[in-house]
Amino acid sequence: MRKRITAPLVAAVTLLPLTACGAADMTKQASPYAGAQGTKTVTLSVQSWVGAQANVAVAKYLLEHELGYRVDTVQVDEVPAWDALSQGRVDALLEDWGHPEQEQRYVNDKKTITRGGDLGVTGHIGWFVPTYFADAHPDVTDWKNLNKYADQLRTAESGGKGQLLDGSPSYVTNDKALVKNLGLDYKVVFAGSEAAQITQIKQFAKEKKPFLTYWYKPQWLFEKVPMTEVKLPAYKEGCDADPEKVACAYPHTPLQKFLNADFAKKGGKAAAFLKNFRWTTEAQNDVALMIAEQKLSPEAAAEKWVKQNEATWRAWLPS
Repeated sequence: MRKRITAPLVAAVTLLPLTACGAADMTKQASPYAGAQGTKTVTLSVQSWVGAQANVAVAKYLLEHELGYRVDTVQVDEVPAWDALSQGRVDALLEDWGHPEQEQRYVNDKKTITRGGDLGVTGHIGWFVPTYFADAHPDVTDWKNLNKYADQLRTAESGGKGQLLDGSPSYVTNDKALVKNLGLDYKVVFAGSEAAQITQIKQFAKEKKPFLTYWYKPQWLFEKVPMTEVKLPAYKEGCDADPEKVACAYPHTPLQKFLNADFAKKGGKAAAFLKNFRWTTEAQNDVALMIAEQKLSPEAAAEKWVKQNEATWRAWLPS
């Protein structure tokens, strides 16, 4: 669903709470620090899931407390974040799940964005059922048997069909096309945000009800609600090229960082640090769990992780 010894400067814009219906589109609003001349400033894009918030929280903390930068964060939806990055309204995007059209346009053609390297985390989107339901009905984990369980997975929102629970409508998904192209008797129902989807999943689990949901790894919720993936038709390169015809599983995606091209050249130690920033799924989940479940502020979660993992983050600091 993330991110600092001279006297550190305090950011004037704090990390936004991620409880609204999807991320706010703030790409029309320039950061007060973006493009500032003569000052050590960095502007980071934050997506609306807690894993992305974890990346930014730790990066922000170390940039401020170890490298003496002033850091601004701006919450932006997935695709608009690329436009903001290209135009210099943000300096860096720390977790991208794969946007080949934007990558071709801005990295390869316009060269306004440059690759920042692997985040170190592999992401995977899939369809999941609670493990207690999979244990009772093992064949539900094959998509070919989903229609058999549509009646049990109906909700008031899905009408006479089974419910496939999705999160924010702003997330890039293939789910509506998959339901149609695989001939499934299901309706995609959007919870509205990651937080709202988590609330619904927890409620289903508390009542031991069956559910089918779009979800993704890494994500701390698996530690609280064990879920088992439903096997969709195997992913093959290019099988999702046409969004209307897609009928295959989501790929496993090594998550990537991207930097504004000018910032990558002129951003000094901050740019070098962000290129070096690389951690594990387990580390991201640790910070995400502190934010989402333990209700620590992103800064407090980052500070706690930093104090416990100096051997890891020291390697990210430029010499």
